[in-house]
Amino acid sequence: MSILELVDSARKINDNKIEEFSNIKNKKKVGILGGTFDPIHYAHLATAEFIKDKYNLDWMFFIPTGNPPHKLGIKTDKYDRYNMVLLATETNSKFIALDLEIERKERTYTVDTLKDLKNKYPEAEFYFITGADAICEVESWKGMKKNFEMATFIAATRPGISLLKAQEKIEQLEKKYNTSIISVYVPSLDISSTYIREQIEDGKTVRYLIPESVEKYLETKNLYKK
Repeated sequence: MSILELVDSARKINDNKIEEFSNIKNKKKVGILGGTFDPIHYAHLATAEFIKDKYNLDWMFFIPTGNPPHKLGIKTDKYDRYNMVLLATETNSKFIALDLEIERKERTYTVDTLKDLKNKYPEAEFYFITGADAICEVESWKGMKKNFEMATFIAATRPGISLLKAQEKIEQLEKKYNTSIISVYVPSLDISSTYIREQIEDGKTVRYLIPESVEKYLETKNLYKK
């Protein structure tokens, strides 16, 4: 099967999952994992599954960024990044890829994404997952007070990043915005998109770091090579 056929199959499966999600009438607990996903890898998937299980979430939304204000140097086409997320999440019946940010032509902000989701799925309870390191910078985000009103924030740390460093900031944010932020250590894999790109640039293997379908996609598209 060609890579285009694989992507088309993954898109159809994803559409079916979105339809299933939309047809559920009772309240749903939904995790949101955003990011450039440049490329998506097993640590992203492991983090999502760990948090979904730990906090009894019903679904996980993967939302690739389109034109984020804080990362202006993204060279990979946003549709390529979205296609890789489609492929990576295909086999998990509760993982859904959404293209609402990559379809925006203007800068993409979390507050606008949460507003869109709340308007479309008013019965859902959203949990926004961010890094424990990034939580220290959230006050620079657009509409931060509104963000806290629309979703419960989960500050996740990974190997190499101390949650203790962010804890003081989390306590300040909770008091200032009258909100509750969940802190969690995720015992996931020590993998980063930067490392994967560097491996490919150097002509080295990325097998077992990313799903095989994603590996096939970036090989076919000749992504990240010098």
